[in-house]
Amino acid sequence: MSKEITVHTKEPAVHMVKRDTISMGKAWAIRLIAVALSLVVAALVIVAITKQNPLEVYAGIIDGAVGTKRRVWTTIRETMVLLCIAIGLTPAFKMKFWNIGAEGQILMGGMTSAALMIYCGNAMPNWLLLLVIFVASTAAGMIWGLIPAVFKAYFNTNETLFTLMLNYVAMQIVTFAIVFWENPAGSNTVGIINAATQKGWFPSVFGSTYGLNVILVMVLTIGMFIYMKCSKQGYEIAVVGESQSTARYAGINVKKVIIRTMMISGAICGFAGSLIVSGASHTISTSTAGGRGFTAIIVAWMSKFNPFAMILVSAFLVFMQQGSIQIASQFGLNENASDIITGILLFFLIGCEFFINYKLEFGKNRKEEA
Repeated sequence: MSKEITVHTKEPAVHMVKRDTISMGKAWAIRLIAVALSLVVAALVIVAITKQNPLEVYAGIIDGAVGTKRRVWTTIRETMVLLCIAIGLTPAFKMKFWNIGAEGQILMGGMTSAALMIYCGNAMPNWLLLLVIFVASTAAGMIWGLIPAVFKAYFNTNETLFTLMLNYVAMQIVTFAIVFWENPAGSNTVGIINAATQKGWFPSVFGSTYGLNVILVMVLTIGMFIYMKCSKQGYEIAVVGESQSTARYAGINVKKVIIRTMMISGAICGFAGSLIVSGASHTISTSTAGGRGFTAIIVAWMSKFNPFAMILVSAFLVFMQQGSIQIASQFGLNENASDIITGILLFFLIGCEFFINYKLEFGKNRKEEA
């Protein structure tokens, strides 16, 4: 006669389990909760630093981002630049090529734009100059993206370190160029290029200074969505990103895909440099990229490489950044205060992705019979 032995197995009180699937509605609900929590924590920080009513401070954020027509268009302009860079990073990151070199690619595109504005401003009509600027800045960024791609494809170098180091190389090249372009002499700055003639500047479209920026970036966004979803090359990028071995087995030339994809990524980031120099600041410096190349990584990652989702994420981040700058000025704080608020926001937004991919389960005593 056999006896059944009951064994009580105690599981951990809390353990993480990877989600198989999650609905889009639930994923966005988690993100909205993260945004709400970030605003609560930021409010506590605001009270500790400024002793001000958080609601007044948040009202200042809204005013700083969209309080006037000029601020609205500044927010739109910055959103378009960030979106353009995120679009550029999309194919590389989808392929799991960690392109951390967007800053350098932007600088090379921006420097090329500045050079053409300085040396060719009086040599051709503005419409032709702009076309040349678009082509040349795109080519400059493409070359800067091609370099690490070749080394990755043929020598399997670490693309993260390679692209990151190229950022510093690009900064030194820009510093070298400024020596020849500084205006006024001895200022170590270029100043506003072609302020009198506005040669190489984007023209007004539909009565807006930044209308052309919006048109170009939105066309690029739609084009990238179609390229990634509907083209053979987009399919190859996805396959290589999932598994290079599978891609080779399917007859895909992995080296060719790596090089081609990084050329596209670098080209779009170089084009973003022309948006900044010709379409906004009309000058060049080592801070022209302004950290956007790193912020765009967050935009692309949080959007799951969906170009249309990037519009919303880019707009929200820029909204908060512009508003944070305003409250730093309004309440007599330094620029680090706005960085703290932006940092809190990014911390929660990035952290919430963990809860989208994983869930917490609470352990129970489990009975096993033997």
